[in-house]
Amino acid sequence: MGFTDEEWESVTQEMPGAKDAVIQQYLNGREKLIAEEHKKRSDYAFRQALSPIARKACEIVDRIRNEERKTIWTTSLEEKIATGDGGPEVGRDDGAGMTLYPGQVFTHAKGVMERTKLYQIVRQLPKGSLLHAHCDAIVNYDFLFGVLLETPGMHIAGTNGPLSTPEQLAENLCSFPYRKQARHLVTEEESKASGGTKKANLAPWDPNYVKGTPVLLTEAADAFPDGGREGFIAWLKSRCTISQLDSIEQHHGVDHIWVKFFGCFGMLGAMIHYEPVWRRFLRQLMRQMYDDGVMWVEVRMKWVLDYRREGSEEPETDYLHLYGVADEEIKRFREETDNKFWGLRFIWTELRAFSTRPIAESMDHCITTKLAYPHLIAGFDLVGQEDLGRPLKDVLPELFWFRQQCAAEGVNIPFFFHAGECLGDGDDTDNNVFDAVLLGTRRIGHGFSLYKHPLVIDMVKEKKILIESCPISNEVLRLCGSILSHPLPALIARGVPCGLSNDDPAILGQDTEGLTHDFWQALQGWENLGLAGLGSLAENSVRWSAFEDETNEEWMQHIKEASLGTSIKAQHLKDWSIRWEKFCLWVVTEYGEKYGDE
Repeated sequence: MGFTDEEWESVTQEMPGAKDAVIQQYLNGREKLIAEEHKKRSDYAFRQALSPIARKACEIVDRIRNEERKTIWTTSLEEKIATGDGGPEVGRDDGAGMTLYPGQVFTHAKGVMERTKLYQIVRQLPKGSLLHAHCDAIVNYDFLFGVLLETPGMHIAGTNGPLSTPEQLAENLCSFPYRKQARHLVTEEESKASGGTKKANLAPWDPNYVKGTPVLLTEAADAFPDGGREGFIAWLKSRCTISQLDSIEQHHGVDHIWVKFFGCFGMLGAMIHYEPVWRRFLRQLMRQMYDDGVMWVEVRMKWVLDYRREGSEEPETDYLHLYGVADEEIKRFREETDNKFWGLRFIWTELRAFSTRPIAESMDHCITTKLAYPHLIAGFDLVGQEDLGRPLKDVLPELFWFRQQCAAEGVNIPFFFHAGECLGDGDDTDNNVFDAVLLGTRRIGHGFSLYKHPLVIDMVKEKKILIESCPISNEVLRLCGSILSHPLPALIARGVPCGLSNDDPAILGQDTEGLTHDFWQALQGWENLGLAGLGSLAENSVRWSAFEDETNEEWMQHIKEASLGTSIKAQHLKDWSIRWEKFCLWVVTEYGEKYGDE
């Protein structure tokens, strides 16, 4: 039984009020405890150094975020979607009902977030550097597929045979070779009608298509059986994208989604390996990032030797022309932006699942290219699904051989290892974080499992290693359910330096907007972050950028005291700081009247 009315009246008289001295003493102690913990955060120093304008901008953004949590990420909008009033663009592609909440699953939230004030603010944020992205999967598909169809001489060939059944369309791969002489589409009916003067040259969509036969791309696209060219582009996108359904089928597990992920790269691999396409791809990559407030890009690139110069059907025997083209396009784009775009470098990568010989051959190519274009090669990494690839401890002979060869040639190629992109705890994959640190990695790609390793966290802080965090990628690839369960806030709270990256935006769904989706998702999902936290993550990306080749000692010094001297890092940090202050002033000017002082 509960209290009687008389007993309850007595209880309420005895219960201390909210302003009671004891309650106030407790609350004061509580606030001091929270404040003391915040001093351990990796963004604490940045927050302490905020200018008055920046502090005001942070307060304004907090108010806008809180308003949108109440008016947008709520069941009132959910009901509109459920009844179809919101339309397919509001959340799920099919317009079906779903639950809306702050920190929404990315693939559901994307259509809603892009119409918010918060998104428009984050779009203007100077994001510094993009430090973790894979080259093939970084440019939006509408542009890339358009370039393929516009480039003279581009053909399509079914690598594994016909693509005539639903199963073949879903699984078989195709390539996009260049041919000097156009190989026009000739159906069997047209061949018979010509009396045999025209040999049949079938599109991959024909069940009698001969594996590997190139056909002019524009004609094959127009002959696509389900909607012609428009249907062809839709099909190609479906083969190169992890769909909304793919990303939420949690019961299939991580390995299943990685099968689809690898398949996307299998389709993308040959699209940009022809010089005219490669040039336009690079220009679009830099333009996309620059327009989104990214001033510096380091992309991981893994290619087989099938790159062809303009007008040539024969592949190059090395990577030098490919990088020479990149050098020209980077210089050209920097000139177009009056050097406001700082530049682009490549992190050489090889698949971690490969055996010793192909890894060693790739390392040898890396050193050769580094000698020819020292300013373009920033470092080396092993990529691919960690759970199914070789752990770093199994690749020690190759890695130590690589170091020896670099020393013999007098080049410095640091490691930027993927590590901890997994759900395991204490298995070989999870323990890659130990080896990455012991091998002297400058940064750790993903580091999703790092929060489980307190000693390694201390080593990462001591050695000033940045975590290249990619929350949307980790969510879509099934490492976490949404931004709300991502471990990055735990790392920030422990004082680990972190930055935000987009990993494979074309495949994963961020598409054309550079880093804005990833920054927005973090801001919306994590209460402790705020605009100041985003600013700290952006500044970190500049501080840990590989602008110059440095020894480990120089690297540590530049990270610690980048504001000293006249190094490139110091100059770019100053440039970013000016951009940050201008951005904060814009926030105050644009939104201060409505969301200013309360």
